[in-house]
Amino acid sequence: MSTRELLARGLARARDRTLALVEFDDAELLRQYDPLMSPLVWDLAHIGQQEELWLLRGGDLRRPGLLPPEVDGLYDAFVHSRGSRANLPLLPPTDARAFCRTIRSKALDALDRLPDEDGADFPFALVISHENQHDETMLQALSLRSGPAILGAGAALPAGRDGVAGTSVLVPGGPFTLGVDAVDEPFALDNESPAHIVDVPSFRIGRVPVTNAEWRDFIADGGYQQRDWWSAAGWEHRERAGLVAPQFWSADGTSRVRFGHIEELPPDEPVQHISFYEAEAYAARAGARLPTEVEWEKACAWDPVAGARRRFPWGATEPDAQLANLDGNSLRPAPVGAYPDGASAYGVEQLLGDVWEWTTSPLRPWPGFAPMIYDRYSQPFFESTGGGDYRVLRGGSWAVAGDILRPSFRNWDHPIRRQIFSGVRLAWSVEGERP
Repeated sequence: MSTRELLARGLARARDRTLALVEFDDAELLRQYDPLMSPLVWDLAHIGQQEELWLLRGGDLRRPGLLPPEVDGLYDAFVHSRGSRANLPLLPPTDARAFCRTIRSKALDALDRLPDEDGADFPFALVISHENQHDETMLQALSLRSGPAILGAGAALPAGRDGVAGTSVLVPGGPFTLGVDAVDEPFALDNESPAHIVDVPSFRIGRVPVTNAEWRDFIADGGYQQRDWWSAAGWEHRERAGLVAPQFWSADGTSRVRFGHIEELPPDEPVQHISFYEAEAYAARAGARLPTEVEWEKACAWDPVAGARRRFPWGATEPDAQLANLDGNSLRPAPVGAYPDGASAYGVEQLLGDVWEWTTSPLRPWPGFAPMIYDRYSQPFFESTGGGDYRVLRGGSWAVAGDILRPSFRNWDHPIRRQIFSGVRLAWSVEGERP
């Protein structure tokens, strides 16, 4: 498949996902389910506005677009906070859909005229990634929605395996290649590069993410009452927010609400909707810790026999339904042990998809970082530029599109956030060595 065909397919797949997530009446699209999230109609028009900006306006906001400047500016995420967007004079849903159709037609024309020169295709990959990331954001919003369910129960998933929960594997110490370069991953985002050698001490890491059943044991053991297991900042937040269980769980830990469906809590699914502070406390109670993102990437991508990175944990094969739970169709994580063929070279499973995994790492640039054409994607959020108290999450979730996910992909959020599809995988230092 040519690069043009690959990009056209990616654009179409992302748009199909977007339209499925806004297939509701106007009143529904204009609702704001929670101050943390935008109304769905804002995301829809923002997707079209960013597509026009990067594919038709060369990233220059001064160049005129299809929307009047005063309307175009409503979709600048750095100007208007999520909590304020429901009060803006946004495009009505019918107009937002029409705008996106018009821009997509022009974008496909631009793709047909794409010159054969290095980097010319990157803006299209950026737009595909951006739309898919907003599709996940819209799913987060829908998970916060109150009222009767408007989404189905989700696609069927493979069964899990007994005996994998609570187990770990050893990752021996030694150097590996962290990050990627354009020659190997031409569509990687700026914070994933450049590739460089890092020496990592030996550590152990959970074979699979922590499950709901294991988290119930944490609650039963007084996990939300034992101050000693929490950091000072975590305990302060726990008390202020009144945390007693993961978001959407019932008080007794037997059921949950998932996209409006009330259901029995599946014991073998990875726990999700937990904050960094909760993950940190769980790890302390387990006599473990969270992995660093460098450890996580080594466990995911490095092949010690070949002495080289794998494109995906399992090898070079593109993700599919036998290897990982991705693309959003399931609306939930798969049971642990469901994807043995997706294991990394070290035997670590379910590293891509299912739940984003909190790491201990603040968001920092790799040595030699250079911003991409969208220079506000990463740089404003780095710890070194005063971007905030973000922690890095790795691995994607069930809601991430397989088209955009790589072992090097880095996500980040505030340590208090729980609306994201976040879980936890434990790590342990090997005696005598430190991470």
